[in-house]
Amino acid sequence: MSIVPGTLRAEMDARRATGRRFDVREAIGLAVPLCTQLHELHAQGRTMFVHPSCLGHSADGTIQLIEELAHNAPLLPRDRACLAPEERKGSEGDARASVFAVGAILYELLTNSSVGPGMRRPADVIPDLPPALETVLGKSLVADPKHRPADLAALAQALYQIVPSASEQPPSADTSHLDGDGDFEVDVNLSMMPPTGNAEEARVPSAPSVPRIQAVSGDGPFAVAIPVNQPQRLHGNDPTRKLADLKAALESDPRPRYVVIKDGMDHGPFSSVELLQQIASGSFTGDQVLRDTFSAEERAIQDWEEFAPFAEQAKLNRDIVQEKRALDAVVSAEKQGTQYKALLGLALMGVILAAGAGWWYRERSHKEQELAVQGATDRVAIEVDAGLGSGKAGRAGGGARPAGGGSYPTLGGGLSCEAAQARYVEEYKMGNNGPPDLTAGAYGNVLNRGTYLNACNVPSSMEVNVCAAVQNGRAVGVTVTTSPSNPSVASCISGQIRGMSFPSHPRLDVARTTFK
Repeated sequence: MSIVPGTLRAEMDARRATGRRFDVREAIGLAVPLCTQLHELHAQGRTMFVHPSCLGHSADGTIQLIEELAHNAPLLPRDRACLAPEERKGSEGDARASVFAVGAILYELLTNSSVGPGMRRPADVIPDLPPALETVLGKSLVADPKHRPADLAALAQALYQIVPSASEQPPSADTSHLDGDGDFEVDVNLSMMPPTGNAEEARVPSAPSVPRIQAVSGDGPFAVAIPVNQPQRLHGNDPTRKLADLKAALESDPRPRYVVIKDGMDHGPFSSVELLQQIASGSFTGDQVLRDTFSAEERAIQDWEEFAPFAEQAKLNRDIVQEKRALDAVVSAEKQGTQYKALLGLALMGVILAAGAGWWYRERSHKEQELAVQGATDRVAIEVDAGLGSGKAGRAGGGARPAGGGSYPTLGGGLSCEAAQARYVEEYKMGNNGPPDLTAGAYGNVLNRGTYLNACNVPSSMEVNVCAAVQNGRAVGVTVTTSPSNPSVASCISGQIRGMSFPSHPRLDVARTTFK
């Protein structure tokens, strides 16, 4: 999409970069011979794309069509804006299309702006523009080819008559053909240029205003007036000013000409004012397709130079609103979270109090059970079969710690009381002598305490019978029965007894006790 040097497009862009335009004389001096050349080519039945990038421009101001470039559709946006609407689908144009192209090129030469949405009437840009020139431009820029003139010779003659000294006289032609002929009538209401009567009224320059005085400092001849600070004026290159100017230019054309394709359906046509309102409200977004029914151009709103800034501004406003809503949601959530935390704290405090009450109740129940067990010690009977395999003689020891040697069978744990007795007697057949047995009191001090019943939540109404075979300070065999029968409680008590420590002796001793 580079610009070809030596073309009219290169000269136009060079002038635009320095803020210069072609004056009326220069513009007509280029347009008249261009119309004559195109008229001769179309008379031969030839078609082409006419735009500034296919027109050679020399230093002396002459212009010439470069035919090899005129058969390729242009890629530059400003060149495409010079094509007639019927050419923008890719087909070369006839004389009628070239009339539009000449008008579009002439408009850009005079205003430095392209034909399309937001274009201004040439008289709004050039105050001393001949009215006849604007009339001719309005007729040549009719969008509908059925109502556009097709006589390039008549167009050249009409332009020549505006400034005769600007170019050589073209062949004689009837300028009335610019208004139509027997087959059709030119309808300027379909012109790409905005209708008349919308330009701003000329303003009479006013005298400089006297500065407003805020205060006076000092007295007499040395008094100094302090003016009021005036609001800062917007510069011409200020983005806000540019957006306001673009909005005013778009709104200068009140005709409904824009259609938006949304959800596969056409919406419109809308005028510029209506379309901008729809974009601002969020009804239409930048990614939706906009079609100008006058020029037949169709592309996404964000790809239209004239409407993209408004779509971007609307998106920015929507983002700000969404951020505000998100912030409000966070604040609301935090507020609700604080309330939930307070309720959770109260609930947690209630749980702690309930747990404390439950713990106190259990401790109280355990204490009552301990008292019940301690109160029932007068009903506990302890019987010890000491020194299995050596008779009962060992009981006379009187409770002292026995001394002496000897070798005795050593049993592993996990047996019942009866199984431990039977295995010990079987392994003791060889006989052995050793220290005297422990007394019943030595075992009763451990087994009769009954505190291990509390850990198993034994009801006070339950009778418990315990048989423990003890060797080397631990219960190697335990049998527990309850009345009424409760295997779970019996198993719990058995486990408690197996984990208890007894007085240590190498012989196996069997202790029995009953809690009623």
